[in-house]
Amino acid sequence: MTREPATVLDKLLHLSSLMAADLSRFERESGLTTARTHVLWMLGLSGPSTQQALAAALEVTPRNVTGLVDGLVASGHVTREPHPTDRRAILVTPTEVGERTIRDLRESHANLARQLFGDVPERRLAAFESTLDETIATFLRLMQEST
Repeated sequence: MTREPATVLDKLLHLSSLMAADLSRFERESGLTTARTHVLWMLGLSGPSTQQALAAALEVTPRNVTGLVDGLVASGHVTREPHPTDRRAILVTPTEVGERTIRDLRESHANLARQLFGDVPERRLAAFESTLDETIATFLRLMQEST
């Protein structure tokens, strides 16, 4: 049976809109924007970080990170603290609320992964991952060529 590439793309777009709807639900329930959630996720991966390091990791401008961190400070998720070895730098550090949110994000992420892929045989999951990697790389290349 021959697969039509457009049919596969349609299914990928449908999955993308389901994920966007789930993300919108999370934003409504948590009161956090996607960008602020991404900052917390990065802090969960790296621990306390400078705004400069966060900007590089998120591939955004330092000014953009300043606004995101301002919002997270206001919501009680992070604090700004002096860097212990660089008096010019400020560390963005998760508060107890921020740490709890990061834990919840990790648990939710792992749970969704188990629900979506836990029963998929290893061979099929590896093939799916490989196809996704190739698709992402091709899409990135096409986007770069169009700019």
